[in-house]
Amino acid sequence: MPVSAPHRPAAAGRSRPAPPGRPALPRSRRALRAPRWLGPADREVLWLYLLTRVGLWTTAGAVGWLFPSDGESRRPPSLLAPWERWDWAFYLRIARDGYFPDATGPWTVGWDNREAFLPGFPLVLRAVHTVVPSWAASGALISFVAGGVAVLALARLARERLGHDDAGRRAAAFLLVSPCAVFLAAGYTESLFLALALPAWLAAQRRSWAAASVLTCLACSVRVTGLFLAAALTLHFLMTVRIRTAWRAAPWLLLPALPPLLHTWYLHAGTGDWQAWKHSQERGWYREFHLPWEAWSHTWTAAFGHTRPTGYAIMWQAELLAMVTGLVLLAVLARGRHWPEALYIALTLWALGTSYWYTSVPRSTLLWWPLWISLAGWSLHRRWVRGAYLYVASPLCTTVAITFLTGRWAG
Repeated sequence: MPVSAPHRPAAAGRSRPAPPGRPALPRSRRALRAPRWLGPADREVLWLYLLTRVGLWTTAGAVGWLFPSDGESRRPPSLLAPWERWDWAFYLRIARDGYFPDATGPWTVGWDNREAFLPGFPLVLRAVHTVVPSWAASGALISFVAGGVAVLALARLARERLGHDDAGRRAAAFLLVSPCAVFLAAGYTESLFLALALPAWLAAQRRSWAAASVLTCLACSVRVTGLFLAAALTLHFLMTVRIRTAWRAAPWLLLPALPPLLHTWYLHAGTGDWQAWKHSQERGWYREFHLPWEAWSHTWTAAFGHTRPTGYAIMWQAELLAMVTGLVLLAVLARGRHWPEALYIALTLWALGTSYWYTSVPRSTLLWWPLWISLAGWSLHRRWVRGAYLYVASPLCTTVAITFLTGRWAG
């Protein structure tokens, strides 16, 4: 006959039993009721973040030695040189010279269409540069600090959504080793956007509408994706408001429209064109409207039609795969009735999927926080998911990092 284990008194620091008549909550949910500024779970996420930063910067240093711009060079480039690629040049020019230096603009031969880039990141870059002499170091510092804020917010979102302490670590890990994670360390907008968007969504989950709106407003100055976040925020507000007094917060939801309106006004003042942003996108990146199946067809031809060099063709193959991933994610969110997040993903896919061909869809996956939370939830129920993801994504992460750091197109 089995014998019951002797009763042991609760150890110091352990939670007390629930009062009579009130069911005890799981340990993870009790912890969520009284979060600390940086609890043990947060510190583990930051440690993971620092380790992945070391890995990426080690890769950048190795790339500088292995793939110098001059094959006969006896000295490696600076550690920051491999990061100064592609879109970084636009942010640097805007931060240093403004949008229309010396009366140049779209009417100038060889114009770079810099007005396609929103001012949020260049403004922060210029501000940091007043303290940090190197422009490249300023960009790297912005992304480093913003990335830390972003992974903390993502981890907290995952823990609150899934009610499990390990969910935050998993969501952060899935993001930090995702194929395009190199852009979280580069002087690009992804980290800064996430550092604003994820705390905004976390505030919205806690019904702090003023804070959510202010953060979303700032996110709208960094990437146009902020408008999609604002739409999701509005839908979330409409779905969760229950009492009449809560409607007093509704005017805050108009705040995110301010940055796009101001940017449009500024560009009109410089160009005389109310659609200057749209036209610059069309001139520089073929972002004129096409039906979704036309965009898919053009991208498919570029990827598999043997009409492009292989280095570009494989990136268009990645664009197709990322679009399919987004569509699957959208279906999962709709099935789970996560309508605000589904709206955010749907608007993102519509914007990316209605150009001449797909551009930067893999990079945009970094901004799909429901993807990383969904993967974390799936891995909690299926143990093999985390291992399978890490074994496949890690080599891809390194491949894309080397591609970007050597100056090749990486989306």
